[in-house]
Amino acid sequence: MSAVEANFDGLVGPTHNYGGLAPGNLASAKNSGSIAAPRAGVLEGLAKVKSLADAGLVQGVLPPQERPYIPHLKALGFSGASDGAIWEAAYKAHPALALNMLSASSMWAANAATVSPSADTQDGRLHFTPANLLTALHRSIEGEQTRRALSAIFPDPARFAVHDTLPYQSAFADEGAANHVRLCAEHGAEGVEIFVHGRDAFEAWDGKFPARQTLQACEAVERRHGLKSARTVHIRQSRKAIEAGAFHNDVVCVGTGPVLFFHEHAFEDKAEALDAIRRAADGLFEPVFVEVPDAEVPLADAITSYLFNSQLLVWPGEVRQVLVAPKETEETASTNAYCQRLVEGNSPIGAVKFADVRQSMRNGGGPACLRLRVVLTEAERQAVNPKVMMDDALYAQLTDWANTHYREALSPDDLGDPALVDESRRALDALTSILGLGSDFYPFQRQGA
Repeated sequence: MSAVEANFDGLVGPTHNYGGLAPGNLASAKNSGSIAAPRAGVLEGLAKVKSLADAGLVQGVLPPQERPYIPHLKALGFSGASDGAIWEAAYKAHPALALNMLSASSMWAANAATVSPSADTQDGRLHFTPANLLTALHRSIEGEQTRRALSAIFPDPARFAVHDTLPYQSAFADEGAANHVRLCAEHGAEGVEIFVHGRDAFEAWDGKFPARQTLQACEAVERRHGLKSARTVHIRQSRKAIEAGAFHNDVVCVGTGPVLFFHEHAFEDKAEALDAIRRAADGLFEPVFVEVPDAEVPLADAITSYLFNSQLLVWPGEVRQVLVAPKETEETASTNAYCQRLVEGNSPIGAVKFADVRQSMRNGGGPACLRLRVVLTEAERQAVNPKVMMDDALYAQLTDWANTHYREALSPDDLGDPALVDESRRALDALTSILGLGSDFYPFQRQGA
């Protein structure tokens, strides 16, 4: 069946800041406490989305979440005469805790959910499992609102199954599509779903950084999505990659169509991983492996440049695929040189385009972090909320919205400002109208009903 891979990019939220909240994310730690530019961040993301839509790719957007997140602060015992006063009091009393309620981390939509196309599932529906993201406090508060967003964008239960998150327990730590790759002959055909885990929940983990994804979470998603075990592969991410700062598999690996593009040190047992993929693909397609040797691109360079946290795309009118990489890949000597050799050679990747998403990159998220891939048949595409799909009109609306509501800068001294609460809410209230999400989409809207 004919289908396309649509990309839904997370909009950078009004409270985008550099809180340094993610252990193991080297860029986040390096830039902690820097001055952030929320308006530039959302406009950078929108420019990337628009450029891909203009090239003929199917692009949508996902809304940011409500921040500061006052409901959690209330649940933790903070009080005040207004929600702004609650925020100010919480920030003064416990700034480290409050920062977790301010993060705009839902912009990284690759962590929003794991997605299985209808071609792979036993009931013929497109399945979503929102990630519980329980390894980090600031991300663990996203799951329910993500489920609400996906339900609003993919509302037809006959075509779409939007599940609840997995249980909020460390054995089921789930980081979403950042640890999931789907390979196929073409997007509408049956494919092979690859789940990459950092640890087995029932083994001891004593690594330098957390291994965020468990095998048990991957297996649970496989079961609830109704995937065929013969077409599903579970691979362990290499400990070396995790300890070098590859906090998700998509920092060292990306794939689409039949092509898997990965670093030499991406997987704990590379030979077995590739053999398992070949076995799962048998009778469907021949996997194409593009391995980047550590001798050409050292693991440290791969991680800081985010070479693999790029979008690998089947480009309209092109036989070979296109890699949309961050500007940092172009500016890093080893990755720039590798990209030139890649496209000049006989690889399945024929071009590399560089995107400026520096506000996201400084917090540890490249072009691939910002998007959730959803394979849609034509009938499924028609059932998607049309107001979230990128075109000239939506781009104009969203750029005007961002210029109206977003601050130019957020410094550490600004983060406790009680005005952030009402500013952010005005922005999100306007956004729900633009994207057709309803007047009760966010907690503050339901609170005021």
